[in-house]
Amino acid sequence: MSIKINNVRLETIKIQDFKNVKYGELSFLLGKKSNTAEIIGLYGQNGSGKTALIDAMSLLKTLFCGKVIDRKFADYIRVGAENSILTYTFTIKGDNDEITRIEYTVCIGKIEDFQEDNYSESVQAEEYRPAVIWERLSLQIKSNGKVIEKLNPYIDTDSSDSLFKPATKCDLLLGRDKREINNLIPKKKITELSSRSFIFSRELINSIRRKANEKDANSIEKTALRFIETYESLIYYGNFRLFIFDTKDASMLNMDILPLPFNYKKGTSKVNGNIVIPINGNGLIPSDAYELAEQLIESMNIVLKEIIPGLKISIRIIDKEISPKNQISYRVQLLSDKNSKPIPLCYESDGIKKIFCILQLLINVYNRYSFTVAIDELDSGVFEYLLGELMSIISNKGKGQLIFTSHNLRPLETLDKSCIAFTTTNPENRYIRPTYVKATHNLRDFYYRDITLGEQNDDVYDATNNSEIAFAFKEAGEFCGS
Repeated sequence: MSIKINNVRLETIKIQDFKNVKYGELSFLLGKKSNTAEIIGLYGQNGSGKTALIDAMSLLKTLFCGKVIDRKFADYIRVGAENSILTYTFTIKGDNDEITRIEYTVCIGKIEDFQEDNYSESVQAEEYRPAVIWERLSLQIKSNGKVIEKLNPYIDTDSSDSLFKPATKCDLLLGRDKREINNLIPKKKITELSSRSFIFSRELINSIRRKANEKDANSIEKTALRFIETYESLIYYGNFRLFIFDTKDASMLNMDILPLPFNYKKGTSKVNGNIVIPINGNGLIPSDAYELAEQLIESMNIVLKEIIPGLKISIRIIDKEISPKNQISYRVQLLSDKNSKPIPLCYESDGIKKIFCILQLLINVYNRYSFTVAIDELDSGVFEYLLGELMSIISNKGKGQLIFTSHNLRPLETLDKSCIAFTTTNPENRYIRPTYVKATHNLRDFYYRDITLGEQNDDVYDATNNSEIAFAFKEAGEFCGS
């Protein structure tokens, strides 16, 4: 049975007991016209919850792709809390003015991960790893502005005596085949122990697909068909339309390694992921990765030469190796060519490397409605005026979603106030939108004034005392000697 893949749009994120966020909620709906870009820039002092939002996005992608959650998420559970709960809502606009609202909630806990020594009675240091304690996927259907199906769970794994609840939805999606369900119950436990999502696991996906394929589109219930289309759309979105560029990716640049994220259509097939290219010429990449990198660089140069006049990037082969299995790999070097004077890219500024890394993602955000990119510290190394201009262009003429954190206030002068959010000093309300802002206000000046006067309901800055800082410098200097 052919399943339609629909465009997914992220709507809101709610974060509870995650890192230093006791509670925080942020909406990405800006009230703009349909098919236009939505940009959210998050500003705030260090340690106020900006990166927590990017980490929540990274967790979402891992879950939707059915991959193993990184061990660090066990440590991201807020001190004093047993679990972290994150809720993501999405919208899908279908035919005939039908809108599907999806709510996905996941509870992340941690379980002991003892490593026992098999030749002594001692137990090694206690370690923990994350586990998906429970998760819930719910749908609401609107048609012509009227709710025709309330927000009801279709898969809720918070059940110890069944595969998932409600039982009616389990029967709807998997039928009454007890053998199929009994086979999935231990697999559900395995996904928990292996730090994966069960809802988006290969095991459950294959079972739902198998049951759907036993029927044709005319015989399958409309409710089941609608869910399956939504389900497949979320899986596709997580794999091909959601990208995260975090500080880990940025730190690779300091090691002369270029993580080149991409989403690329080649003929009828789509490919996505990261090409990791050593930019100092010391590493190898497979021949097929080289061919893809060559095409990506060619498309990015179209924009790059306009952003930084006269600049283009090229890739050249400096050596070739053949493995025992006759697989060809290339030793490559990236070159920065400005005014026909190429130099190795490794000698360029961090800003140019950063722009080059994220350019393919920005191109996709500009051109694709169902494309979401989250970038931590977008401004790092990037000239502030250029950053503001890029954000303004994407906001006014783009189609996708861009979520970024920044310390640079230039975008505050170029973006509409609806595109800006601030972190607060209140862990129970970490994210707020600026209020009392008039169209004539300069948002940068407004932000500075709010730091001083505290005009929002929650403080956006934990004030420091300059004289105490100066005294602390002097006191610490006593340990430095004369």
